[in-house]
Amino acid sequence: MKVVIAIDSLKGSMTSMEAGRAIKEGILTVDPSTEVIVKPLADGGEGTTEALAEGLGGEMIHVNVHGPLENPVDAAYGMISESKTAIMEMAAAAGIIIVGKDLRPLDATTYGVGEMIKDAIAKGCRNFIIGIGGSATNDCGIGMLTALGWEFLDKDGNPVGIGAGALKDVASVKCDKVVPELTECNFKIACDVTNPLCGTTGATYIYGPQKGVTVEMRDALDADLAHFADVTKAALGTDFAESEGAGAAGGLGFAFLSYLKADLQPGIDLVLDAVEMEKAMEGADLVITGEGRLDEQTAMGKGPVGIAKLGKKHGAKTVALAGALKDGCEACNDAGIDAYFPIIRRIMTLDEAMDGAIAKVNMTKTAEQVFRLIKAFC
Repeated sequence: MKVVIAIDSLKGSMTSMEAGRAIKEGILTVDPSTEVIVKPLADGGEGTTEALAEGLGGEMIHVNVHGPLENPVDAAYGMISESKTAIMEMAAAAGIIIVGKDLRPLDATTYGVGEMIKDAIAKGCRNFIIGIGGSATNDCGIGMLTALGWEFLDKDGNPVGIGAGALKDVASVKCDKVVPELTECNFKIACDVTNPLCGTTGATYIYGPQKGVTVEMRDALDADLAHFADVTKAALGTDFAESEGAGAAGGLGFAFLSYLKADLQPGIDLVLDAVEMEKAMEGADLVITGEGRLDEQTAMGKGPVGIAKLGKKHGAKTVALAGALKDGCEACNDAGIDAYFPIIRRIMTLDEAMDGAIAKVNMTKTAEQVFRLIKAFC
């Protein structure tokens, strides 16, 4: 029997790979001859960097960069030396979690994201997988692009700045100082929103308020992003303002599309491709997935459901294991998960349940009993 394990992290307890290895241990206790493949799982959001770096045999790199308000930040990204791949989350350098309550949408910058990319290029990376969720910025990527060598000048030929407040003053773009290695680089961006850059469904209107954009500044800032798009079109001959995902991360999606020729993909699709999940599924009899809490949101396209659909494509049954089950998780059955089980084996406190050592034992023992049941009917 061939079993493929791809389970999301149980945040605060186990990483994706730790949970997968715990399940594998339970399966091999029942039948050591079982072929078991463990793959990392994430959906492009928080935790993706660590999951892919660990699952693909990479390492975590720490670099000091400018944070969203230009304060020093220790940002980490994953590096897979063999494939020259860097795995990043823009939130590591420009995330809203960094600024906390100090929301300054006109000042917040993605400059540190560009610094992360430059560091990875200097270390030999030419392939990039970047998640762009959780931003504190609405700068249309001007900060990131400036860090990478683009110059954005006002009508007098002076640099305009690196935050959203500078967008209105951009009159021209100079490209002669751009990092030359960027022409060798390939960017895949995990983006799960389809918003265009501007308008009532764009970056400023939809996501701006959570970053501190007030009603009073909204229309002017939206117009500033449109102005930046017009200058970009004139300078580069590209026109991505209406493209799906251009409005992601305060217009960072637009910057990736326009200046870095990036490919924007749903996070789960990008991750599954990166870990060659399709190849692993070939000939699988059973797929085991799951996450910390299974609920109705899981059924709306999160990682475990993506895994279940891929398993179905290859004729495999899918079982999900979770730290907890919430009302509404029955929808997961309709979404392709054949059966799901909680891993809690006795009454315990939340702190006990989330203890890494206890969670590992719970996962291993539950997987063992589930697999014994499956083997009994096979």
